Amino acid sequence: MKPESKTLNRNLLLAGLGLIVFLCFFAGIGSGPLFDVDEGAFSEATREMLVSKNYLTTYLNGALRFDKPILIYWLQLLSVKSFGINEFAFRLPSAISAAFWALVIFLFVRRERNETEAVWATALMATALQVSIIAKAAIADALLNLCLAVTLLSIYRYWRHGKRSAIYLAFAAMGFGVLDKGPVAILIPVVVSFLFFLVQKDLKRWFKLALNPAGIALFLVIALPWYVLEYLDQGQAFIEGFFMKHNVSRFKGSMEGHSGSLFYYLPVVLIGLMPSTGLLFRVFSKLRSRWSDPLWQFCLIWFAFVFIFFSLSGTKLPHYMIYGYTPLFILLGIELAEVDRTWLLALWPAALLLIFAALPLVLPQVLPSIESRFVQAQVQGFLDQMASNHFSLLMIAAAAFCLLLQFVPALMPPVRFIIGGALLTLSFNFIAMPMAARVMQQPVKEAALLAREEGLKIVMWKVYYPSFLVYSGSFAEQREPLPGDVVLTSIDRLDKLGPVERLYGKHGIVLVRIPDQPDTR
Repeated sequence: MKPESKTLNRNLLLAGLGLIVFLCFFAGIGSGPLFDVDEGAFSEATREMLVSKNYLTTYLNGALRFDKPILIYWLQLLSVKSFGINEFAFRLPSAISAAFWALVIFLFVRRERNETEAVWATALMATALQVSIIAKAAIADALLNLCLAVTLLSIYRYWRHGKRSAIYLAFAAMGFGVLDKGPVAILIPVVVSFLFFLVQKDLKRWFKLALNPAGIALFLVIALPWYVLEYLDQGQAFIEGFFMKHNVSRFKGSMEGHSGSLFYYLPVVLIGLMPSTGLLFRVFSKLRSRWSDPLWQFCLIWFAFVFIFFSLSGTKLPHYMIYGYTPLFILLGIELAEVDRTWLLALWPAALLLIFAALPLVLPQVLPSIESRFVQAQVQGFLDQMASNHFSLLMIAAAAFCLLLQFVPALMPPVRFIIGGALLTLSFNFIAMPMAARVMQQPVKEAALLAREEGLKIVMWKVYYPSFLVYSGSFAEQREPLPGDVVLTSIDRLDKLGPVERLYGKHGIVLVRIPDQPDTR
């Protein structure tokens, strides 16, 4: 191949990678309403910070919120001040964090392996279903994963190359991670690096790394000031609310109903890594032959610790497993470079697309057995959206195209797979997720805008939609309704309210006014 052709191919690959990152992380981030509970809660806490000008302590609906530290709120606040109170502004910090996370993976694999594998690893990261979701979500996790990636990959580079700058970068990233989400940003790097250095029989060097005075000082300068100021401001309530409730208690027991069996994360990983699930089986089939490679050891220890630790945790949420995905993307990229036939790998994303396509046939069969009127209304909303948007036809077309691409000889096998797999993620991002937003969240937004326009004071009863507070620009009481109240609730609860005046209703979400005097006729 001529040098000009190699340069052209390289430029095309890098341009294609940039396009994938843009489509999976940035495209459409402001087009749909915020999802509850998490996006609504983070965004409302940021809105209240903007209004109150209290940049130290976060509040939600006027009450203290100790769920997460401060960094993501500061970044969302900066974005909102730049672009206004809207979905794009709330989600932009996550998209930027995910893009830098992708860049970190690319640079690491290029330095430790080669540029081609770096492109594959980064593309697989960007197209992974779970990653594309958190990259477009106004929550703290994309930023945390960026910090974890920088921390642990810097530690590996220190082990291999002995550069002191890598130590300082690791401690700095860990400090920002602690400022974003708390002790988990220390726990994962410390345990993973300790186990890796133990396997390498190099613990003396690990202690030299972990106890580096300059690194520790840098970490403390970044992370400590806010924690000290927050404790001085809130005292023991901060210790109990943040450290004990939202960290220790999450591991010891289930919080807010987020529990699951010991095998909870198996399907999470298999679906969350789509379209790369087939590659994952190839990677694990080669464990014995490749365990002697230190990079493989490091990556597998990282993923295994995250998987085991959170499987043992009392509180289980799907996005916890993403903390262990970075090393998998590195191994998946290495594996994809060795693939010459991709149609078997493409069966996985194609099968999931066909499962989506079958939903309009399956859901009507399930609908009569659903007891909740609210769930019935939501399911019917999905069915109406699917019918009006030719959902099944689009999913079948995407599945067919995904498979047919694998037999196009003009494309390199990895390119065929990545383009085909990206159809799954893009179909999810631009067809399925907007549809879900229209059914689940658009009614909340419309009810909130009505309340804002009419200047209504709201009682939120038996439902919890923090995004309502964002769009209404005001607080809502959470209590038993009284005569004269305007109530946001679900259609399931209407019978318990008695005669009401319906102000708004869609997909099972209703806004009603209770008469001042009950009708005794």
